[in-house]
Amino acid sequence: MPVRAVKGMIPEDDRRVAPVGEPAPPWMVNYADLMTELVCFFVILYALSAALNKDMQKAQADIQEMIKEGKMSGSVTMDKEGMRITMEEQSDMAFFESGSAELTDQMRAQLDKISPILLKLAEKQDIVVEGHTDDIPIATKEYANNWELSTARATSVVMSMLGAKFPPKRMAAVGYGEYHPKVPNTSVANRKTNRRVVFFIKNNAYPDAPQPPGLVNAPAPKPAEGAEAQLPGPGEAPAPPAETPAAPETPAEAGEAPAEGGN
Repeated sequence: MPVRAVKGMIPEDDRRVAPVGEPAPPWMVNYADLMTELVCFFVILYALSAALNKDMQKAQADIQEMIKEGKMSGSVTMDKEGMRITMEEQSDMAFFESGSAELTDQMRAQLDKISPILLKLAEKQDIVVEGHTDDIPIATKEYANNWELSTARATSVVMSMLGAKFPPKRMAAVGYGEYHPKVPNTSVANRKTNRRVVFFIKNNAYPDAPQPPGLVNAPAPKPAEGAEAQLPGPGEAPAPPAETPAAPETPAEAGEAPAEGGN
């Protein structure tokens, strides 16, 4: 039974409708090409989202200027995920003592140089501190392997940054051990290059936890009238808590003996 034509619809025998097994209409080619170009356009925008961040652009330029002037050794790169600032040890400077996670004075001086730049980024972006070691095995009382050592070193850097007023919710530490070398561990110079600290400034910050509906901009409860606590002055003992007045005793009814004490 043929379907009754609805006003505004294309009839089934119209050649603009492509039956199964026949080529698509010509307009479909242009439409598909347009959709492909739009997808590519948004992929490029996503890849460049970090580069379009003006704060990151300025931070990258400042770090590159410091590297050119010899104030620090390392590199700075930016991709779709964010920016990575790599600090590398120099021949006359070590970030940590061998087998230790305690920061050296040289490392603290390097952190003082880049902290102002990172502190501004930490207002909106998360900063992940990555610890990397060389491939020399380690087994001590403190650290069973390079994983633990690299994680402890990254944590030491984070704790130092927290002391410089970095927001804790924007900071994180992670250790990769010797499993992400920058160059092959075939010489003393290469091992020194692989013993590095990387600051990964993420393009997308970790989402904050949603606040309960009743606690958003809720005013603080006011104390009851006459129940304000008085703080003791210097050298004064705190006031004892107010006693609760005892309930009045109920007189015994006639013919009943008063209750005696308990067990």
